[in-house]
Amino acid sequence: MRDDIRKVFPEVDWIQDSSLQNSVLAAYERALRKGGWKPQDMTRIPFTLLKESGLTYADHVHAVTRIARDVYHTFQETLGGKVALDHDILVAGALLHDVGKLMEIEERDGRFQKSAEGKVVRHPFSGAAIAYTEGLPPEVVHIIGGHSHEGGHAPRTAEGAVVHHADFICFDTVPA
Repeated sequence: MRDDIRKVFPEVDWIQDSSLQNSVLAAYERALRKGGWKPQDMTRIPFTLLKESGLTYADHVHAVTRIARDVYHTFQETLGGKVALDHDILVAGALLHDVGKLMEIEERDGRFQKSAEGKVVRHPFSGAAIAYTEGLPPEVVHIIGGHSHEGGHAPRTAEGAVVHHADFICFDTVPA
């Protein structure tokens, strides 16, 4: 299954720490199994049930991850390290920020809808639980748990702020 996940998300290879790469892949494996999905399903699951944009879960995760990495490189080039971002934590958090959606959404009769679990546990919570269970660093769990509205006014790490804003850039610019 890991090879298939890597095919959907080659950005996993941007993470330099092989242990962190493996934990990201393990989190995806767990979420896919729990949600009853195959890795290739991520290329057809909608990125949100709130808008009919035609964008998939994979499209959204690619965009958020690439925006986050671009911010990292921009900060390195223009701010000369004055804002410290941990590259691997940032990429891992961006790749996994919506992993809980794989348990929040189900397909029934050819239509995507909220799962029974998704009606009571939103994806930031289920995603953070998956990441914690797979032994991801607390900084990555923090990004997942705080990336959406549930993060509200809680303090965010620098990496958490980047992923939060990258996520909302993607969500807010897609027409309903």
